[in-house]
Amino acid sequence: MMDFLTHCRSVVGDAFVLDTPADMAPFLTDWRGRFTGKALAVLRPASVAQVAALVRACAQWRVALVPQGGNTGLVLGSVPDASGSAVVLSLARLNTIRQVDPVNRTMTVDAGCILQQVQEAAAAAGCLFPLSLAAEGSCTIGGNLSTNAGGTAVLRYGNTRELCLGLEVVTPQGEIWSGLRGLRKDNTGYDLRDLFIGAEGTLGVITGAVVKLYPQPKASITALAALPSPAHALQLLNLMQDHCGSSLTGFELMSRYCLELVAQQFPPLPKPFAAPHPQYVLLELSSSESEQHAVGLLEQAIGAALERDVISDAVVATSVAQSAGLWQLREHIPLAQAKAGKNIKHDISLPVSSIADFIAATGPLLEAAFPGCQLVCFGHLGDGNLHYNVAPPDGIANEDFLANQDKVNRVVHDSVVGFGGSISAEHGIGALKKDELAHYKSAVELNMMRAIKAALDPLGIMNPGKIL
Repeated sequence: MMDFLTHCRSVVGDAFVLDTPADMAPFLTDWRGRFTGKALAVLRPASVAQVAALVRACAQWRVALVPQGGNTGLVLGSVPDASGSAVVLSLARLNTIRQVDPVNRTMTVDAGCILQQVQEAAAAAGCLFPLSLAAEGSCTIGGNLSTNAGGTAVLRYGNTRELCLGLEVVTPQGEIWSGLRGLRKDNTGYDLRDLFIGAEGTLGVITGAVVKLYPQPKASITALAALPSPAHALQLLNLMQDHCGSSLTGFELMSRYCLELVAQQFPPLPKPFAAPHPQYVLLELSSSESEQHAVGLLEQAIGAALERDVISDAVVATSVAQSAGLWQLREHIPLAQAKAGKNIKHDISLPVSSIADFIAATGPLLEAAFPGCQLVCFGHLGDGNLHYNVAPPDGIANEDFLANQDKVNRVVHDSVVGFGGSISAEHGIGALKKDELAHYKSAVELNMMRAIKAALDPLGIMNPGKIL
């Protein structure tokens, strides 16, 4: 393979073909630190032309490639396997904001732009790019598109797919498809863009995108409500939507155990209520009119919820600092889990109307199979996405409990499918969930997916071993 690597060096320069263990190490371990793969080399192109040249070389030498953005994925989709035969294609150097068009409300960006960089460029133009994730300081827009990332504002603005108008993609043959059109209507045949969004780099390499921008809200206001049960949370969601309409931009469910875990691991964070409650909802309203309008909407809705006994108590942020403090409670749940020990994660989606019944049914099933296990249940209730994580019982070693992962997955995922849900809401499939996908997808769906893969990537060099 020396001829291959020599050619790659001629394309990007010696400094950007990494092939020593020390140089490659940061690109080979997944974000959760559970798996470290091996690679022939890490390639770091700085332009779309260089990406295309490298992909053509991979096709010529039959070398598999793993596209990688910020490497913040949770399903082993952006790291190579243990064979050491693939290269990692890092898009991190493609990090230019190409154009901001505030009149068309679009922005054209390189795939390697950090999400926070895109948010800040939109704000500088007086606009809003609403995608918001816990990893926004390190994840890239190309990775967000490749996994169709969700985040906290899906209720109002949709997943990354809904925020993208056009793509630029390097095909598995090393050709450049330029579909960077800032059009909201373009009915000219198959929507190729949608093939690559959510494909996790298995069909091509996303190198650029045209994303939607929105007006900056005049004001936003945050509140934390305490509730007796998930069923009450669904009642609150309906009430808030009836009273506030599209002004409701965030609606996050958190169980009592979630906030107890945060309090244990991060004592300085706020403790909004004197006594604990079974469930909490963090909600956010944004107004295009004024702060007074937002406060009025929220006070009216919270008052109605209290009168109807939908909620037990509520705290409304009266400053930016208080709002940030409430959001930190939600954002620190995954961090608190990591500090507390290992757990078995599930990123699931359900019809919103079925979430309370799913929670009520699935907890006892897990308790019966794994007595004493701890359920860390939180997520984007407004769009039906739960992070339903299972932690070991007290006194059980992490490794011993993780040995039950397949059995735990079967209990959770069987229940999810029984309620008409999906085993992956926003994290993707990667290598971690491909066996689960094969278990639950119909043969018709799998065959259509394989046909698309074979048609676009006949050599099978694009992120092999992921999804299918």
